[in-house]
Amino acid sequence: MKLAFSTLGVPGLPIADVLNLATTHGYQGIELRAHPEEPVHPGIGLTERADVAAQFKTAGIEILAISGYARVAEPGDDEPVLDDIRSLLTLARDLGAPFIRVFPGGGTEQSAQEADATAARRLGTAAEYAADFGVRILLETHDSHRTGAAATRVLGTVGHRHAGALWDVMHTWLGGESPAESLAALSPYLGYVQVKDIASTEDTTPLGLGEGVLPLAECVDALLGGEYRDGWLCWEYEKRWYEKAEPLPELLGPGRDFLSRLLNRPA
Repeated sequence: MKLAFSTLGVPGLPIADVLNLATTHGYQGIELRAHPEEPVHPGIGLTERADVAAQFKTAGIEILAISGYARVAEPGDDEPVLDDIRSLLTLARDLGAPFIRVFPGGGTEQSAQEADATAARRLGTAAEYAADFGVRILLETHDSHRTGAAATRVLGTVGHRHAGALWDVMHTWLGGESPAESLAALSPYLGYVQVKDIASTEDTTPLGLGEGVLPLAECVDALLGGEYRDGWLCWEYEKRWYEKAEPLPELLGPGRDFLSRLLNRPA
């Protein structure tokens, strides 16, 4: 498996510095948080996009995904959500990224069935755009659809190869699923996997990998036992939301070593 980390862990850091961290610490890819406060987002122009793509190519680092904030199940009109997804797909195409990330984002005023139907309708439409762009839309296990079972209610209805799943191992665990259960649900749709670690169900402050309670070894074992041996593990360290968390750069080396040990344990 290849290793990546998300720029959510190094908020606002210039791309050159992000790439230096990746090459220094042995990561093959970067998940780019696509928000206006970051260097890369849908508002940047073609010249800036070409420069970013060139920097990644020179460094020999892959852009794993464009991590957006479209919420496919949220109440309201479809078109603003679809416009948001189209802008992310265009950015991903221009940068050569294979995936974009979207959230479920269902509202409390909806029933689960209404949220599922809204998400499936929008993803079904957006997947047609994604096919034209050569990019895959990944629905993250998050918020209103945090378990593998919940995400696959939507993806099973969509039934399009350009609509898949992003497995955030924290959310499925908080939702009560074991790694084996999550993978069984998500495997037909899986794009890649986000790993992280936290202190407890009550304290989700990010920790170094292996320092908390998440069943990361079980997750890796499940992946290695299936058909995901050539996929990606991406460390999403939520420094942006936890200012007092330890800086990510000093954790990247130990985190890479931890994941390498899990990946190379005797069967």
